[in-house]
Amino acid sequence: MLELAARLRGLPREQLAAALQTREFDPVGIRDLFDLAEALLSPDSVDQAISRLDRPRLAVLAAAAGIVGADAGTTADEVRAELVRLGASAELSDAAGELLEALSKNLLVVEAGDRVHVPSAVASRLTSRSGHEIPSAAELAAPAPPVLVAFDEIDRSILERRAAETAYATVAATAELIAELGTQPARELAKGGLALPDSKRLAEASGTELDALPRLFHRADEAGLVVRDGAFWLESDLGAAWALESAAGRWRRLAECWRDRIPPALRELVARRSETLSASTFRDDVSWFYPAGGRWLSDGVERLVDDAEALGLAVAGEPVEAGRLVLAGELDRAAAQLAAHFPKQVDRVYVQHDLSIVSPGPLDPSLDARLRTFADVEGRDLASTYRVSAASVNRGLAAGESAESILSFLGALSLTGIPQPLEYLVAEAAARFGSVRVAAADEADAPARASIRSDDEQLIRTLSVDQSLASIGLRQAGPNRLLSRFPAEVVFWALSDARYPVAAEDPSGRIVRLRRHRLAHIPAPAPKTDPIAALLDRVLEQGDEGATELAWLARQLEAAARAKETLTVTVRMPGGQTADYLLAPASVANGRLRARDRKADIERTLPLSAIAAVTPGPVDG
Repeated sequence: MLELAARLRGLPREQLAAALQTREFDPVGIRDLFDLAEALLSPDSVDQAISRLDRPRLAVLAAAAGIVGADAGTTADEVRAELVRLGASAELSDAAGELLEALSKNLLVVEAGDRVHVPSAVASRLTSRSGHEIPSAAELAAPAPPVLVAFDEIDRSILERRAAETAYATVAATAELIAELGTQPARELAKGGLALPDSKRLAEASGTELDALPRLFHRADEAGLVVRDGAFWLESDLGAAWALESAAGRWRRLAECWRDRIPPALRELVARRSETLSASTFRDDVSWFYPAGGRWLSDGVERLVDDAEALGLAVAGEPVEAGRLVLAGELDRAAAQLAAHFPKQVDRVYVQHDLSIVSPGPLDPSLDARLRTFADVEGRDLASTYRVSAASVNRGLAAGESAESILSFLGALSLTGIPQPLEYLVAEAAARFGSVRVAAADEADAPARASIRSDDEQLIRTLSVDQSLASIGLRQAGPNRLLSRFPAEVVFWALSDARYPVAAEDPSGRIVRLRRHRLAHIPAPAPKTDPIAALLDRVLEQGDEGATELAWLARQLEAAARAKETLTVTVRMPGGQTADYLLAPASVANGRLRARDRKADIERTLPLSAIAAVTPGPVDG
């Protein structure tokens, strides 16, 4: 611990902060660098750090810890020689110096000049787990197993087509999820997770099983397509742009996010496989590359494997070429390869007399987005079905469409012209649009926040008794007027959902176009208090130089006494010479050290001012 504390003391603040970011420890109760060193060498902290070491670093650490007689430290050359003795490849042994430096940055070894010391707490945890939880040093140093190329009788084209089908289904389900959130946000529960009614709604809209929705939603979240705004999840501005891309472009974004979650070194390791990617080889490679990994690793692997299947990178554990391309960074090639099997997009539809609109294939995203503003999606598959109703037309009119713009758009889109029933419906909806008006209430109407008016007294009476509108608490304020305590926008959409010909207006009575499709911008990360910075502010406090050195010496001796360690203590003698004593410190008080002399077997008391230096003594001393 003394060596690590000294190492911590010698690091510049920036390097020390970066090193601490790589470790997990409990900062509570840490007052100085000795407490910090003790926390870093606790079994839990050491195990956490070891579990995140890749195989090359773990092999070098095990080799350094296993060198006989290395209690006083070793050198990079000695570690390199030990790796050669263990049968390591030239690539690994030649990288010993760089890997030791990396381990030093993780605070798992201590470098002092050309010497390298493995703290006893780290060495003991390695020793206790070696051979059962962690491979032995020789096994860690052994070269990677060869990749076996098996004779493959599988028709790869069948796998490619199945992979493309799965990938397209995932992209389509994600797009429907985004569209539904754009129409109506989903509420996040205080305990975490989406509210059940919203989960059911999103599952139905995306054609996903309820228990599979969290994984679909999480992928959208990781890709930045949705964003949480307070207690609600909404479509992000990035999600809106994503929804207008081609199916290949949408898939590419999801695949890129999947790839980014794999550490680069592991990505290269998996990509070297002649058999692109499968659940078994992926797990094997991960286990080999992170031999000390625990639950954090297995859980992460399961997610990556499941997502690989969902994105068409593997089919039932069998690899496909797109997986190798993604891991190699050739995302455009992978997207083009899968997209070759995607259903072809169309830009024309069949408009039918029963007010339905049938798309013979996936509709171009921009056309689909426009059509949804005044038509409801009824069936979503390779051939999608939309339906036009008075309520959906009213929604489009409220969003800024007109009867002319709707009919003009459909005329250009339709392969069958515009049936007369549809023309009548659009014209009638446009004529009735605005017969109910919603605006912000006057201050005199407080606590009411929204006002509803209509020249049709019977319509006002109908609204006041409509049980589907009970949630917005309408109360009559005259033969042609209703009030609500909810905002005007909430009242407007409640009336629209109830299929009333409602329009929003400003205080002067002009119609205001509303869009329900609300986007949330991905916020910049909120500034957080850095616990590492706060910790360093506390432990790096220093007074005058002399007091600091004396306090440092006292803390070294106190720590050795607490840990029952033996130290080599260098003492200044009256004639100017120095003498070394092998001491087991017992206590430090009133500026004096009381210790047991291991060689003379007597107790000595020394003033701290006479002590020139302390270094760790032999372990068997």
